[in-house]
Amino acid sequence: MPRTSAPSKPPTRRRTALAAATALTASLTLAACGSSTPSASGASKTAADCPAQPETTWARPASGPGDHTVHTAMGDVRVPNSPQRVVVLDTAELDSAITLGVKPVGATRSDVDSGFLDYLPKDRLAGIKDVGKIGAPNLEAVAALKPDLILTSKVRDGARYAQLKAIAPTVMTETTGYPWKQNFATHADALGKIPEAKKTVAAYDSHAKEVTRALGGPAAARKLTTNVVRFVEGADTRIYGCRSYIGTILNDIGTGPTAVVKDAEDGLMTEVGPEEIGRADADAVFYTAYGSPEKSRETQVTRGALWKNMKAVKNHRAVRVDDQLWIQGIGYTAADRILTQLKTELTTKH
Repeated sequence: MPRTSAPSKPPTRRRTALAAATALTASLTLAACGSSTPSASGASKTAADCPAQPETTWARPASGPGDHTVHTAMGDVRVPNSPQRVVVLDTAELDSAITLGVKPVGATRSDVDSGFLDYLPKDRLAGIKDVGKIGAPNLEAVAALKPDLILTSKVRDGARYAQLKAIAPTVMTETTGYPWKQNFATHADALGKIPEAKKTVAAYDSHAKEVTRALGGPAAARKLTTNVVRFVEGADTRIYGCRSYIGTILNDIGTGPTAVVKDAEDGLMTEVGPEEIGRADADAVFYTAYGSPEKSRETQVTRGALWKNMKAVKNHRAVRVDDQLWIQGIGYTAADRILTQLKTELTTKH
């Protein structure tokens, strides 16, 4: 079964499903992604560009001789300048730590049957202790590792903040998902790795521009519509919007969002039933599954006439991708690998 980033299988209720997927909070408001009308076939025409993403802000260098202050969702927190024993409690924090050359001593994972993110180098994951499931960490296991820093988010572990900070300085971002770039900057500040983080961001930006050039430049890229679909066990199928993690990466290379993104709740996703799958059509469709292909209804939908009639499918531009990489990782190592795959898939003639 494909592994998931949520602490448990997402229920069918829309609000809860949204929270489990990327945990956007009500404080995030959506700027309109543009509008259009469906074509006669049910496929979406190109919408206006997604709104610009906020600029990443960086903290000032550490000021103390041995520790420094990090601004967090729970207020200012003093942390070691160079923490040596870090525990991470979500996938984004794990990606950030590994990206910045820090091997955590402990980490949570998506579910009891899976290991840690499988796109990360195995040697970088070796020796990391499992401290429970995302959203339900084993606090005794965390404490036993004697961490000097804990990284997580308020949406995952806000209710446990008092217990966590009693174990070690705990840096919480507000949420996960859309603000992943700013969250990375906060993680870098906490880890004492801001110079390395800035190099990572610059390399990613350069890579994104390289992909745009490979597509023929910004104007040509904008004419190429893309959608990302996730079949979900226990919930409706998701078509991701401007404020999803993967939506920001597509926006970075400048491909055209389809009109379905304007319906995305909180800018995150639009949920559709099997009879509405045609709304996912685009020049290129990337799809994955949370849960088994059968239980997530991937098998049933992709074998059906509505799916097979989509333009992307007919043109052999419906590509199955890795769920951990495209949906769960929520960090720069994942994003860089996604860019490489996007360049390959979008420039290959079919």
